[in-house]
Amino acid sequence: MSDLILFLTTTPIALYIVIGLLGLCVGSFLNVVIYRTPKMMQQDWQQECQLLLHPEQPFIDHQKLSLSQPASACPKCKNSIRWYQNIPVISWLLLTGKCAHCKNPISIRYPLIELLTCLCSILMVYKFGATWQMLAGLVFSWILITLTFIDFDTQLLPDRFTFTLLGIGLAVNSFYLFTTPTLAIWGSLIGFLCLWVVYIIFKLITGKEGMGYGDFKLLAALGAWLGPMLLPLIILLSSLVGAIVGIILLKVRKENQAFAFGPYLAIAGWIAFLCGDAIMKVYLGN
Repeated sequence: MSDLILFLTTTPIALYIVIGLLGLCVGSFLNVVIYRTPKMMQQDWQQECQLLLHPEQPFIDHQKLSLSQPASACPKCKNSIRWYQNIPVISWLLLTGKCAHCKNPISIRYPLIELLTCLCSILMVYKFGATWQMLAGLVFSWILITLTFIDFDTQLLPDRFTFTLLGIGLAVNSFYLFTTPTLAIWGSLIGFLCLWVVYIIFKLITGKEGMGYGDFKLLAALGAWLGPMLLPLIILLSSLVGAIVGIILLKVRKENQAFAFGPYLAIAGWIAFLCGDAIMKVYLGN
C-alpha cells in the first residue's frame, strides 16, 4: 500500500487516472444516493406520522429502502440491473440509453452526474495535487453534487448531508487545512445568520417564507470550510446564477413557481473553494 501511495504521489498522470476512475465510480453511487435519499426520508416521515397518530398499529413497509437494498432495477419492468450493465458511462453508451430488457429510456442525467463527479474530482487533483487538501476537496465536491441534485428534484437539503458537510469542514480546519479553526467557526455562524436575517426580514415584509432552513445550514457548512471572508463572494455568485436561472424558468413555465436556491449556493461554494482567493484578488485589484 505504501508503494502504491508513493507511486501515485510521484506520478501525476497515474494520480489523475486513478482519481478520475474513482470519480466515475463515486458518481455512479451518488446517482443511487440522489434517487433514494428523498424516498428514504419520506418513508421515515410516514413511519413517524403513523407512530404519532396510530401508535397501536405496527408500521409495515414491504418496500423499505436503503442505499444498498433492494438491488438497482429498471423502474418500469422491475428487472434487476446486472453489474456489467452498471459500469459508469460505458454501460449507458453500450445500452444506447435504454433498459436491456424493456428498452425503456434511461435518463442521460445518470452518465452526466458520473462525468461531472469525475471532472470535479480531477480538478481537485489539479488544484491541490497529492495532498490532504485534495482528499478533503473530493469529499467536499461529492457532498455538494449530492445536495445539488436532491434540491433540484425535491427542494430538500437533507440534514444528514448539510450537517455532515458542516462537521467535516470544522474537523479539517481544526488542522488549519483551508483556514484557521477560529475562522471556520465564525464562518459557519455568520453563514447561517446571513440568510436567516434575510429570511426573517422577507417574512416580516411579505408574510411569506422566501427560503428554507436547509439553505441556512448549507451556507453555514460552506462557511465552516472557507471561513467568513469568502461568504460575500458565495452569496453574490449564487444570487447572480439563481436570478438568471429564475428568469429563464419564469419564461419557460409561464407562471411564478418556487425554485430551489440550494444548487446555486452549492455551485458558488464549489467555485469559491476552487478559485475564490484568485477571484477576490482580481476584484480587489491585488
